[in-house]
Amino acid sequence: MSWPDVTVVDACVRRHGRGGSPTAVTDDDPAATDADRRAVAAAAGTSHAAFLGPGRTPDGGRPVRFFTATAELSGCGHGTVAAQAVRLTRTALSELNDRQHTGGRTFDTVAIRRPAGIEVWFDQGLVALHHPAPDERAAIVAALGLTADDPHPTDAPRIAAPGAPRMLLPVRDRSALLRVHPHLGRLTAACRRYGLLGCFVYVPPAADQPGAARMFAPAIGVDEDVANANSTGCLAAHLLDATGAQTLAIEVEQGDTFGRPASVLASARRGPAGITTRVGGLAVVRDSHT
Repeated sequence: MSWPDVTVVDACVRRHGRGGSPTAVTDDDPAATDADRRAVAAAAGTSHAAFLGPGRTPDGGRPVRFFTATAELSGCGHGTVAAQAVRLTRTALSELNDRQHTGGRTFDTVAIRRPAGIEVWFDQGLVALHHPAPDERAAIVAALGLTADDPHPTDAPRIAAPGAPRMLLPVRDRSALLRVHPHLGRLTAACRRYGLLGCFVYVPPAADQPGAARMFAPAIGVDEDVANANSTGCLAAHLLDATGAQTLAIEVEQGDTFGRPASVLASARRGPAGITTRVGGLAVVRDSHT
């Protein structure tokens, strides 16, 4: 089937308003199959597609579903940024406070018109953290092709799950990050063996500069993501967990290997139930059918 009104959004652009992760956004069609939905991202030349459902769920959420070429996702951070940016463009409002329902969870969102684009924030919810088993860590490190000098000297890998688990793997510096050249078949097999969405390889933020990261998720059909917002929220949760602080805010730059500079913001807060996070990014809607 054809999807006549697909809008492409550059999600999580850097402050100058260029780059970002191209994401297809369209209204869902109840007559479509999941195979139809999986075909949309490829047809639009994007890695992900967001489908805006009609109406609201009983708890007030507006349904949104996310697909890559191979699978439906239980959540998509930069896709949420793109979806909410499109929702705002369909109104005359300067700010849209709303609720989104994705993957069985409803959460708060806000989209704000800015001179360089549309700024979107969403509540990621609780992020569960644990240390990987030695064999799990070894399999992912080997699949990524890291050398003995590449791992970060003080920061340890973690498994983070705001829903779907992924490994957060720190490396020493940006040059080590750029050298990562994964064996995609081995990484796919390792991620499926251990039930991981993928691996977020990162350089931690420093006091005077943002962090940097690359996300590899071939097991769900995304060899490398331009920007992964949910993993940035996971990283904020991990870094907060390693401190005694109550709150923490970070910025993580991504997308440089594609020539599409991206930036994701995230904040983490420690509470009675655990660590919750909020994730944000700036979106540029290339063409909107308002």
